[in-house]
Amino acid sequence: MTHSLRYRDDSTHEEPAVTLEAFLGQSNATAVRLEPSDDARALIPHLGQLALIEVSFPKYRDGRGYSTARILREAGYDGELRAAGDVLVDQIPFMRRCGFDSFIADAELDVAAVDRALDRYPQVYQDAADSRPAVWKLRHG
Repeated sequence: MTHSLRYRDDSTHEEPAVTLEAFLGQSNATAVRLEPSDDARALIPHLGQLALIEVSFPKYRDGRGYSTARILREAGYDGELRAAGDVLVDQIPFMRRCGFDSFIADAELDVAAVDRALDRYPQVYQDAADSRPAVWKLRHG
């Protein structure tokens, strides 16, 4: 059991994340925490200087963080994208497809259950922020 998972090979970023407002008011931070009401597009001009973007999930039913992740990945962000808060095992495969590559959960996560959830569906039906090809592309080239 663990509270954190990471699917990256680089070193863990240790600097605490600042709020979006604090980040936009300064220029030297390399880690930002986005709340559900924050507009991720405000970070697009600064993506090159950020090593970590942490997206808050205060409640499991709040899905705005999925859109935030996809916006950032599609804008070219390749740093660590962390989901933090009320992260549940059955959400992690979808969060990975949106571009999250690390997780800090409020509750403990069963690593074996996470691995089973990630391996459950080998084929996907639509494009996402990850590199997995949709099944129709595999069939029709």
